[in-house]
Amino acid sequence: MSNRKMITAALPYANGPVHIGHLAGVYIPADVYARFQRRLGKDVAFICGSDEHGIPITIRAKKEGVTPQDIVDKYHEIIKKSFSDLGISFDEYSRTTSKKHHETSQDFFKVLYEKGKFTEEVSEQYFDEQANEFLADRYIVGTCPNCGNENAYGDQCEKCGSTLSPSELINPKSMLSGNVPILKETKNWYLPLNEYEDFLNEWIIEGHKDDWKPNVYGQVKSWLTDGLKPRAMTRDLNWGVPVPLPNAEGKVLYVWFDAPIGYISFTQEWAEKNGKDWKDYWQSESSDLVHFIGKDNIVFHCIIFPAMMKAHGDYIMPKNVPAFEFLNLENDKISTSRNWAVWAHEYVQDFPGQQDVLRYSLLSSAPETKDNNFTWKDFQTKNNSELVGIFGNFINRVAVLMHKYYNGVIPQGDINSPELKEINKAAKEISGFLENYEFRNSLTALMNLARFGNQYLQVEEPWKTIKDHPEKAAQSLFVAAQIAVALAQLCEPFMPFSSEKLLNMFNVSAVKWNDVETQSVLIESGHTINEASLLFSKIEDDVIEAQIQKLEDTKQNNKKTNPNANPMKEEITFDDFTKIDLRTATIIEAEKVEKADKLLKLTVDTGVDVRTVVSGIAESFTPEEVIGKQVMILLNLAPRKIRGIESQGMLLLTTKEDGKLSFVTPDDSDVKNGIEIG
Repeated sequence: MSNRKMITAALPYANGPVHIGHLAGVYIPADVYARFQRRLGKDVAFICGSDEHGIPITIRAKKEGVTPQDIVDKYHEIIKKSFSDLGISFDEYSRTTSKKHHETSQDFFKVLYEKGKFTEEVSEQYFDEQANEFLADRYIVGTCPNCGNENAYGDQCEKCGSTLSPSELINPKSMLSGNVPILKETKNWYLPLNEYEDFLNEWIIEGHKDDWKPNVYGQVKSWLTDGLKPRAMTRDLNWGVPVPLPNAEGKVLYVWFDAPIGYISFTQEWAEKNGKDWKDYWQSESSDLVHFIGKDNIVFHCIIFPAMMKAHGDYIMPKNVPAFEFLNLENDKISTSRNWAVWAHEYVQDFPGQQDVLRYSLLSSAPETKDNNFTWKDFQTKNNSELVGIFGNFINRVAVLMHKYYNGVIPQGDINSPELKEINKAAKEISGFLENYEFRNSLTALMNLARFGNQYLQVEEPWKTIKDHPEKAAQSLFVAAQIAVALAQLCEPFMPFSSEKLLNMFNVSAVKWNDVETQSVLIESGHTINEASLLFSKIEDDVIEAQIQKLEDTKQNNKKTNPNANPMKEEITFDDFTKIDLRTATIIEAEKVEKADKLLKLTVDTGVDVRTVVSGIAESFTPEEVIGKQVMILLNLAPRKIRGIESQGMLLLTTKEDGKLSFVTPDDSDVKNGIEIG
């Protein structure tokens, strides 16, 4: 077994925050494994960073009216802080928009290009003539041929779940302009994955049939059985890593080409800062490469990225890819678009100082081999019954009794007591489970040691024997102290914040994992411990009900046809309504108001009179666009001066999703001016 561990965690996509599904399915298990390997004394590089390229970033940027860089800057910081707050111990957390990453990705591409590993293919792709750019699949919408959903994307129908191609859509339209796109020829560079089938079959299907998780092995085998096809490694976009070839303007590296290279470029950044050679971790057979990912990324990490590294020729293959399944929330699929999630940054705010409770809860229900479910009630039970009632209770009893009877000094005891072997047994059990990526079982083994400690104290009853059998009381508390310190050491990968508190409480330092596996005594007689403090606190019903209500509010909001609609204004009476005089009218003249970018001066024929209205619509309409426009006007609004011009009325407008204004107009264009509305 190698002494060097190159551990990666899937790059979170920087178009939104991190939620508990991400934490349970990738980041907390990866952190537990990395921390455990460090405690074994291994040379660990634990690497991750924000994935900041690709179509969803540009879609979000257009929707919010900002640049893609604005989006990734915002969410990179939120994600990075969430990981830090929850104790995810990355050695390097970087981002794919960094200069180093662009250079590394381009160098990787050029090596493959110069070795003749790509094929150049010309294909027809949808092109938006008005926007003057090729359309990625996600920028094309139309009617799904399978279920009739009129808002299906060019790669997937989110209503029926069908995987689609843009050519299958009925009545495809561009999301950029709303126009019907045309087909236009374009050239891209493809990696012929079919040429790597023999290698992948030998490496995975034959080489890892006994040590890889069934869900990973089965998915890879299915892909290989169906046969692989060439896949484009470049795209026609303006956001991403530019293709480093002449005559490749307007083309970037496919996001799933550059993103996994981020593992390498981020390792290079870390190595430069720490005086290490990154090649020792990526290009040496003495290094174990392990990818922690979700099941939706298996094909990229087990087929495409290995094929890329094989084509390059200098890189090692992953020793394991322990992909996790999905975590549901309150029996419903977690969904970013529906806001059906528990967000990491919000949890830290709502539960200050309780990071380990979330880590413990998510690990205990980690979706290792099948989809699992998180509920707030279960979270509460795990905290109150297990962390408070078992783990915390044992620690507190030991520390309190030690101070009550021995002034905080560890009494003399028999170091050959058979109960002490439970410590070594637990350490070896946890170690075995973690080496096999069985995180739930390892957590159970840890908690079983705390259960054993509680049972031992209950049987020994030192609070009774201290009077008539002080030697017996001393022995039982000596043993209990060893178990408590063992828990302080062994819980560190799982609950690092609690481990730090415990080590401070017992006034000891962290030791290597092997010491806990082999040594029976972890705290010597005569050693003085610090005052006891509560490790965990009970979570009350009202706290949990508030979280459940937050989700219920989200569910109700999702039922609205327009979740972004503003709340209803203050209620009025019918008499109030009858005072409003709404009329049809026509704009007959329009001009800009001097030194006012947002204002137009309008002359309006109301059917009753011709009057002047000043309206803040200049950012949505030119004067020429509104002349002759039939509108609705609030006629009896008291006049007021705007920029020295008396405005006599208000036009009715609404705001569209893109932020532009739209007039509220009569359906029938023949309606005369001055007709009352109501």
